[in-house]
Amino acid sequence: MSSTAGDQTIVGQGDFRYEVVPDWPNLPDGWSFVEATAVACDAQDRVFVFNRGTRPMIVLDRSGSVVEDWGEGGFDRPHGVTLAPDGHVWCVDDCDHTVHKCSATGERLLTLGTSGQPSDTGATSIDYRTITHAGPPFHYPTNVAFAPNGDLFVVDGYGNSRLHKFSPGGELLGSWGEPGDKPGQFHIPHGIAIDSRGVIYVADRENSRIQRFDLQGKFIDEWPDIARPCQVFIDSDDTVYVAEVGYLAGMWPGTTAPSPDATGGRVSIFDSSGTLLSRWGGGQNPGTAGDFFAPHDIWVDSVGTIYVAEVNWSAGGKKGLVPADCPSLHCFVKR
Repeated sequence: MSSTAGDQTIVGQGDFRYEVVPDWPNLPDGWSFVEATAVACDAQDRVFVFNRGTRPMIVLDRSGSVVEDWGEGGFDRPHGVTLAPDGHVWCVDDCDHTVHKCSATGERLLTLGTSGQPSDTGATSIDYRTITHAGPPFHYPTNVAFAPNGDLFVVDGYGNSRLHKFSPGGELLGSWGEPGDKPGQFHIPHGIAIDSRGVIYVADRENSRIQRFDLQGKFIDEWPDIARPCQVFIDSDDTVYVAEVGYLAGMWPGTTAPSPDATGGRVSIFDSSGTLLSRWGGGQNPGTAGDFFAPHDIWVDSVGTIYVAEVNWSAGGKKGLVPADCPSLHCFVKR
């Protein structure tokens, strides 16, 4: 849902209404994200945009101006980014099958996984339907989250169906999950977040649900009012923000939407019990203010500003399914 007030576009409902910031960010001439795959903010509300252009990490201030960039030539295919509580930047390189701990200026400090070597899951591509069995880390990992005690959790994603738990120093502590649609099973565990109570939220994308677990992997429940979720963000009040790619973009060959009027890309906001608080988008008019084509990541800064990254190019732009000028990064300021 969106409305206009003067020349402003307002989206959302209730206490979660936002103004769309047009023409954000302000990239220098000749710079391009190609597509912004992931976004995260640090304690100073600097915006880290992991992207598939020639400058894989572009760091912006809140006005949208470039602060710095790094990572050129250092990643196979940028996928996910998470800012840890200690300020380190964790970058997931899905096609390299690795997860990297970096400093805020791009120095690589730790790597999980072996570059270019996927684990054995039987998968033959990024199509999750080729997985025959769950395996160890990693086979196309997707995203990272941190528990309150500092443990690291990685969802492992397109070529696996598992959630891996690591110590702060990178020691593998355990894994769970397998291919399927039952509780504790996954069809592309794509996104992850952990709330203040230690509840893990996994965006189980191709099962169109969020599954919740405790820190030991015990299944708690699932939220079904979700359309192919890609990522989850949880703020300090345990409000849950979800980027949903929907059913109009990035569908696997041979799959179909659940109904002719199934939603496209959207953002949904829930409380910690799963009650819907606000929602907008739907994918009917991608490229227009307040709508989306392929939302892939979401982050909320300290003042409630929402950033949404879209993979427009890989999800359909290269096939002409979305306007070439459709933005790949959105900024929504809370009203």
